[in-house]
Amino acid sequence: MNCSVIILNWNGRTLLTDCLNALLPQCDASIEVLVVDNGSHDGSAAWLHQHYPQVRLLALTNNRGFSGGVNVGLHVARGDVLLLLNNDAIVEQNFISAILAPFERQPTLAASAGVMTFAHRPEIIASAGIQLYRDGVATDAGLLQPVAQLASQTSPIWGGSGGAVAYRRAALADVGIFDEGYFAYLEDVDLAWRLQLREWQTVLAPQAIARHIYSATGGEGSPFKAWLIARNRWRVILRCWPTPLLARDLPLMLAYDGLACAQAILRRRWTTVSGRLHALRQLPQLRQQHQAIQVRRTASLNDLDRWIKPARSPLAIWRESQALGQLIAQR
Repeated sequence: MNCSVIILNWNGRTLLTDCLNALLPQCDASIEVLVVDNGSHDGSAAWLHQHYPQVRLLALTNNRGFSGGVNVGLHVARGDVLLLLNNDAIVEQNFISAILAPFERQPTLAASAGVMTFAHRPEIIASAGIQLYRDGVATDAGLLQPVAQLASQTSPIWGGSGGAVAYRRAALADVGIFDEGYFAYLEDVDLAWRLQLREWQTVLAPQAIARHIYSATGGEGSPFKAWLIARNRWRVILRCWPTPLLARDLPLMLAYDGLACAQAILRRRWTTVSGRLHALRQLPQLRQQHQAIQVRRTASLNDLDRWIKPARSPLAIWRESQALGQLIAQR
């Protein structure tokens, strides 16, 4: 099975050495490695060309975001399986073979997700896929849980995190690649929704582990990241949630936003509010996109709904946020 590994880079020259040195020894002739440089101004492209001539370099003139940059790689990649890997991820031994193995066992499998751990605390999970809640929140499944608690065998999950996930080309040909309207953050949630709507399955490959330097590119807590997440939350909801499920869950979604905006106003974090307002201004376009996506749905509402967990309490969300902040501060 031919595979293309696509690594998106933006001003991450200092990250690429560890990323590529861990990855390349696992790649044989059936695996090509592409680095899409997203208009970096730290010399990444020239440095890659000099030090890693075996890597296929796609140097863009400007930053097209995660979705736009990765899509460039997806368009030119040659593999039957398209593996996305963050430039701030360092794969552990046998990562490639472990994440590709499920495709051999399941000919109709859409995606295989790796496990991302914290680089400075590799015994703790940063992401084991995507978990969806009825308030519209999509989080990293298994976040802050011990890696030792993972089952040893592959298991179905709702969706894979874009930081370490492999997609079958045929599945992307069916549902489409990343929507570039996101720029960055939650575009993998949108793609996971579209795969689920078309009854494509995703599994977690627990032996495919990569250590992740959390938010090395986007910057944890940055205003721009907060704006993107606030806007893109509603982009996902308005594009992807089937109308009956949206009608049921909308009160919970609005309650979540009310609390989030109230907290943001008290802390003078205006991007949390302005991002949501920007999404509302795009409502006519998003409604058209919703119709185009939903008309192709083949999955039953019951099958979709079984993946959506009850909303967590504000206290549970706050505790998780505090614990994550404390863990990040340790690095």
